[in-house]
Amino acid sequence: MAQPSICEVSIPTTTQKLRLSLPDLRSLLIVGIVALLIAIFLISLAVGSVSIPLEEVIHILLGQEAAKASWGNIVLNYRLPQAMTAVLAGAALGISGLMMQTFFRNPLADPFILGISSGASLGVALVVLTVGTVTTTLLSGLGLLGDLGLAAAASMGSAVVLLIVLWTARRVSNGMTLLILGLLFGYVTSAMVSLLLYFSIPERIQAYISWTFGSFSGVTWDQLAIMVPTIILGLIAAFLLSKSLNALLLGESYAQSMGLNLMAARFGIILTTAILAGTITAFCGPIGFIGIAVPHLCRSLFNTSDHRQLVPLTILVGALVALVASIIADVPGSSIVLPLNAVTSFIGAPAVIWVILSRRNIKETFAS
Repeated sequence: MAQPSICEVSIPTTTQKLRLSLPDLRSLLIVGIVALLIAIFLISLAVGSVSIPLEEVIHILLGQEAAKASWGNIVLNYRLPQAMTAVLAGAALGISGLMMQTFFRNPLADPFILGISSGASLGVALVVLTVGTVTTTLLSGLGLLGDLGLAAAASMGSAVVLLIVLWTARRVSNGMTLLILGLLFGYVTSAMVSLLLYFSIPERIQAYISWTFGSFSGVTWDQLAIMVPTIILGLIAAFLLSKSLNALLLGESYAQSMGLNLMAARFGIILTTAILAGTITAFCGPIGFIGIAVPHLCRSLFNTSDHRQLVPLTILVGALVALVASIIADVPGSSIVLPLNAVTSFIGAPAVIWVILSRRNIKETFAS
């Protein structure tokens, strides 16, 4: 047998050995985020106005008896629904923001850019600010003033705006025109809310303002039974839209040349965003900044614009950011509860500023 010549012998270099021995950094980062998410989830169940040892929290989740009976009630009936709500809200708002930023190719687009939040606010305002009037009597007769009253009113308001937007989307060929019309819808509904505020009594105004602060703590298990399947369906739809979102990154004309049904893709993206953002707004109030900040964080951390990767990453990072915001808003060790929207802004604004100043992914992703 002939011996290989010196030229045929392949000797691995030190760099090649290191490359073979180092794990994939992106996979490692994903594992780290998942582990951190689980840890923060458990911490959110342990901290609050009443501190509960972490091992006791784990015992309660496993169905075992807690050292104090009150601890089980606190974890299972208050903190667990709140933590689950935060996870769902962070994932839904993050995905909604990602789709809107890609659809409009605008780095400042958020889940509520089409007026969905304003529609929900109008629905809540009609219930809260007209108590004692004919309108409220009618809503009461429809069963909208029970435990799910505000959520039902917000859902109805969001649905009305959604129908208008979908009707408009079928008649408008340009995404920028649709964006402008969405902003105008928001201004109109906000003007109606302002009129209701002007003619309302101070007590009702305060109740409405409290709703606009946003909160994960008011969601019950009965409401989660509605919220969980709705959000899961919306997230699945976002996964299915990943290919369409990738095509839209290079513009609508290019996407059509690649065979994308632009009208169907536009309808699916708007409907999915409205379901995700509208559901969260209905049950938690208008939660700001998560939808803007999280997509930019994911693009920066993982250096990718591929939505097949960005969608699951945004779900994880969005849930993590929302959980951290929920813990901060509850001010562990104190009975004080901060406005959730103030906390998300304090977290989100520096994150977006950091991305803008340190990375070029925004310019690369949204370049014309």
